[in-house]
Amino acid sequence: MTTAGDGPTSPLEPWPATVRWQAVSTDLIWVELLRLAGVLLVLLGGAGVAWALTGYGLFGLVLGLGVLFGGWRVWVIVRAVRAWGYAERDHDLLVRHGLLVRRLSIVPYARMQFVDVSAGPLERAFDLATVQLHTAAAASDARVPGLRPAEASRLRDRLTALGEDRAEGL
Repeated sequence: MTTAGDGPTSPLEPWPATVRWQAVSTDLIWVELLRLAGVLLVLLGGAGVAWALTGYGLFGLVLGLGVLFGGWRVWVIVRAVRAWGYAERDHDLLVRHGLLVRRLSIVPYARMQFVDVSAGPLERAFDLATVQLHTAAAASDARVPGLRPAEASRLRDRLTALGEDRAEGL
C-alpha cells in the first residue's frame, strides 16, 4: 500500500518511519495509574478485609495475584502511553497506539463528520484533554488522548477546517 508522499508500508510495520509522529503527554501515565489505583484499591481492599476476617487462604491468594497484576499493569501502562502518537498529513490524520497489537488508524479529513474534545476530572487535574474524531463509519473513529488543552483545541480547529475544505470537493 502506498500513501500520498510516503513510500510503501508493510502490514507487519504499521507505523511508517517516514512520518513525523507527535507524542502524547507523559502525564497521561499518571492519569492511567490513578485509574488503576482506584480499581485495585477497591478490589485488593475487599480481598484484604475478607482475608483478615475469615483467614481463608483463597483471599490471600487473590490479594497476592492482585498485587502481581497491578505491577504488570503499571509496566504496561507506561509502555502503552509512550506508544500513542499522531501525525497530521496533507489529506489525513494518522493515529497509532498499541503494544502487543499495534493499531494504525488513518482518518481522511474529508470523511470526518465532527471532532470532540473532552476532559474528565482526572484529565483536568493533570491539564489534559482527548480529541475524538467521528466519521460515518464507527469503526474508523479515532481518538488522541493526553493532549494539552491548547494543543487539543488547535488540533480540533485544524481538523474541522480541513474536514470542511475537503468535504466541499465531494
